[in-house]
Amino acid sequence: MAAMLCHEGIWTGTYRHIAEDNTVLDEHQSRVTCEFPDHGEAAYRQASIFNWSDGRHQEQVFLGYMRGDRMWFDTDTFAGWAWQTGDDIVMLSLDRKDLPGQRFVETILIGDNRDRRVRTWHWFDEGVCYKRTLCTETRQS
Repeated sequence: MAAMLCHEGIWTGTYRHIAEDNTVLDEHQSRVTCEFPDHGEAAYRQASIFNWSDGRHQEQVFLGYMRGDRMWFDTDTFAGWAWQTGDDIVMLSLDRKDLPGQRFVETILIGDNRDRRVRTWHWFDEGVCYKRTLCTETRQS
């Protein structure tokens, strides 16, 4: 997954969760650190910090493991895999373990100059799309 290597670094941005009727359900700031460890079984480590304007704060870390040409994830809240397209677009398909019947598909695109990226998540409940998450991020390092 050579396309993933382009995402190494620290990214800051905004996450917006949008309902099917285009209502903004949630918006918060993010700081996402993407790393590729030199040692251990994990091929990928992501540490995310989220902050809301009302003072809420959340931190999470998860690891990715290569199996064949896919990166696999299995956390307390989701499980699934990532792959890259022929155009170096990173795709993820993740089932929510904490919300049975729900899953999301994520697309990650990085700009030609590699300092900005966008991510779009399509959330499904029992096969019906009910919201989207739009992320815009800028590389800090």
